[in-house]
Amino acid sequence: MVNEDSNLEEHDGTPEEEFALREDPSISAHPSVSAHPSIPADPTVSAHPSVSVHPSVSFHPSVSANPSSSALPSTLAQTGDLAQPGSSSSSSSPEDLSVIKVSKRRWLVVLVFSSYSMCNAFQWIQYGSINNIFMNFYGVSAFAIDWLSMCYMLTYIPLLLPVAWLLEKFGLRTIALTGSALNCLGAWVKLGSLKPHLFPVTVLGQVICSVAQVFILGMPSRIASVWFGADEVSTACSIAVFGNQLGIAIGFLIPPVLVPNIKDQDKLAYHISIMFFIIGGVAALLFILVIFVFKEKPKYAPSRAQSLSYSLAQSVPDTSYLNVIVRLFKNLNFVLLVITYGLNAGAFYALSTLLNRMVILHYPGEEVNAGRIGLTIVIAGMLGAMISGIWLDKSKTYKETTLVVYIMTVVGMVVYTMTLNLGHLWVVFITSGTMGFFMTGYLPLGFEFAVELTYPESEGMSSGLLNVSAQVFGIIFTISQGQIIDNYGTTPGNIFLCVFLTLGAALTALIKADLRRQKANRETPENKLPEEEEEEEKVEKVTSKAPTTTVSEEHL
Repeated sequence: MVNEDSNLEEHDGTPEEEFALREDPSISAHPSVSAHPSIPADPTVSAHPSVSVHPSVSFHPSVSANPSSSALPSTLAQTGDLAQPGSSSSSSSPEDLSVIKVSKRRWLVVLVFSSYSMCNAFQWIQYGSINNIFMNFYGVSAFAIDWLSMCYMLTYIPLLLPVAWLLEKFGLRTIALTGSALNCLGAWVKLGSLKPHLFPVTVLGQVICSVAQVFILGMPSRIASVWFGADEVSTACSIAVFGNQLGIAIGFLIPPVLVPNIKDQDKLAYHISIMFFIIGGVAALLFILVIFVFKEKPKYAPSRAQSLSYSLAQSVPDTSYLNVIVRLFKNLNFVLLVITYGLNAGAFYALSTLLNRMVILHYPGEEVNAGRIGLTIVIAGMLGAMISGIWLDKSKTYKETTLVVYIMTVVGMVVYTMTLNLGHLWVVFITSGTMGFFMTGYLPLGFEFAVELTYPESEGMSSGLLNVSAQVFGIIFTISQGQIIDNYGTTPGNIFLCVFLTLGAALTALIKADLRRQKANRETPENKLPEEEEEEEKVEKVTSKAPTTTVSEEHL
């Protein structure tokens, strides 16, 4: 192994420091300097494969110090994998991987994404929050209205892999444009369903919006990784998820206010049209903003982990999604997280879809307050998500935070179940808000924990599999709890969810905190990912008999 001069300090890759290195007469930055074995080096410097350069030490761009050279055992000391200055593979990544710098545009990008995610989430819950009113207007059953919500969950499952492939193939901007365009189209299609016999048209519009959701749900962790620094990713992911939760909150609050429970069909159609026109106008405006604001990626990598990810994409391309999925499901910690996330998010989807029915059953005529209770659940969850995101950026305690939040979700659900039928709405507001603080606050935690456990795999794929689990459990829980409520009442239906949430908390305790992205952010030759360490130990056993070489400034 190479023992670097003790006076050489690791630099942060800024252009000024690179200029200083070029000006140092003791360091040659001429293009003739190369790691290729055909070019002789100083006779005192061994060309043994154990000689490598620390990934954080960067020289002139013509001298490769790509972090991928020490990132994976398969690329270590293989000259064929070294990126050449003129290679086309670097054209799709930031200009200089040695420069770590965050972009000022990052907050605008996440804000625009959060906004159109909010619009899409509003359209998911706008029917369920006034379930009984749409039942009377279209003359359909409660189960038919429930399917307007569940179609979001059903559509996501078969479309995950195609959209994940599109995300890797065409990038963030294309996916953002497609998602916002479909969201806008679905909103305007619904304007053609303002007659009682046009229920199939509103179903078509909702299905289009559900397809748009597939282009949205997997984006938060990807946007956070591509645009934000190591100390901001959890907060950024929380803000991105925040928009979706805010849309659900508005979806609980606005429809009961805009669409009153009246018998006159013409007046009811007029009120529904106002809601549909507002959401259509907002969706169109957000689509225009995405066109002008949303960019593919910043000029420079925002963190060392992202720089390493770009390097790996260039040196070891792997476009086989089957291989990616196989690797992910061989990761036991990730499999446990997929199950526990699905149980929690599925319970939230079922509660959101059936909340109006449960509240009206105990408090007849309280459609507006049913929406406000849903608003309370989501607003409290947004606060929980922001607090937990900031806490994770500071503490990096992913396992501990996730477990505590999950246990408190179970406690909150039990208390909500016991107080729903007491006859006091103010008590329901308090207990539902407490439950929501932890239940919906858990959602961004799951995304970020998944990225940590699966790095350097695609964030879109890991978060996509979490969402598939959430949709599957959401459909199962919504149908099952709905049937239990119809036949046995709300208390058995809520106990049904409590049992599965308890199972989720127990499985969360079994997850090991293998924080791979955090390890990559502080990567040194002595501090690698577990798989790399095993390979390095094998290499060291083979090369331990070879004499070590010290490279000084004069040799360089």
